[in-house]
Amino acid sequence: MRVPNVIGDWQECEEAHAGLRVRVHGVERAEPPRGRDEAAEGLVYFRFRVTVENRTGAVHGVHLEDGQIDVRAGDDGEGALLDWRNSQFVEGFDLYPLRRVTAVVYAAAADAGLGRLDIQVQPRTDDDWGRRYLWAGAVDAPAGAWGPGGGDTAGEGLAGQISRFLGHEAEQGPG
Repeated sequence: MRVPNVIGDWQECEEAHAGLRVRVHGVERAEPPRGRDEAAEGLVYFRFRVTVENRTGAVHGVHLEDGQIDVRAGDDGEGALLDWRNSQFVEGFDLYPLRRVTAVVYAAAADAGLGRLDIQVQPRTDDDWGRRYLWAGAVDAPAGAWGPGGGDTAGEGLAGQISRFLGHEAEQGPG
């Protein structure tokens, strides 16, 4: 079983994209951009960042655009409204070694669903599609709240389960 990453964790890319890594971070409530109040009526606006880092010795063309990011909210995994119009994507950016590039994505979901978010990203590099990576977390969680030693206020939520699993794996060490 593949386990999702906790929001804020880096995920190392594999195969043709070895040496690149990606993460979802900075999930926080946000004001709807001007003119989007009606589209998000009854929903709570939030934003997050998707960062790709190049740890190779070569330049890579990075794309984080429409259709490569999916957000699910709540226990039932309902799709969040992604505000493509106001998000800041990465479109064909030449990412040099030891550099990072970040996309800022705006979304909206029901307030009850903000305590459990799943964000899936499928980066495209040099016109090659990478595999999908998944992060789990919540809006407005303090930094490190779900990392080892952190506390999930619900205790039994998905983030708490992930935190306990990762803590257990860290204690076991490479084996």
